[in-house]
Amino acid sequence: MGPIGIFYGSTYGMTKKVSEKIKQAFSQAKVDVYNLKTASPDDMKKYKNLIFGTSAWGIGEMQDDWENFIDNLNEIDFSNRKVALFGLGDQKEYPESFVDGLGTLYCRLPDKSCVIGKWPVKGYDFYFSLADKDGEFVGLVLDEHQQADKTDDRIKTWVAMLYKEFI
Repeated sequence: MGPIGIFYGSTYGMTKKVSEKIKQAFSQAKVDVYNLKTASPDDMKKYKNLIFGTSAWGIGEMQDDWENFIDNLNEIDFSNRKVALFGLGDQKEYPESFVDGLGTLYCRLPDKSCVIGKWPVKGYDFYFSLADKDGEFVGLVLDEHQQADKTDDRIKTWVAMLYKEFI
């Protein structure tokens, strides 16, 4: 497996913190972490294995850094890459738009065939999510507000899955 690039947008630091936890969980791989505020499409082009992380804002909006960067993804050829996604949300405060930022990120990807690392919806309590596709989330879902005690185990399980799926 080649090096992994994690790219995140984080306003209050939760997504940054989770990105660092994911990096630590990949103890046997080289992982570089980038804040989207200072990242470029050229940074992403260096990696065959990518992880994109976002939070949801308001009612279903993407985090600002992703909103500002998302159109740059059209400059990247994803045909020989694998992309895993993770998103943060609050299922109690926003059950009608839980992790919609993750769903929007997925929808805006120019090539969805490269996406790996789907995650079960079981264990969450929400009404609707743009990240729910056919009974699975499009990536790892974390709720640091209501289920912070499950974050480390979920990351560990998800990273073990990605070890098998990354090129």
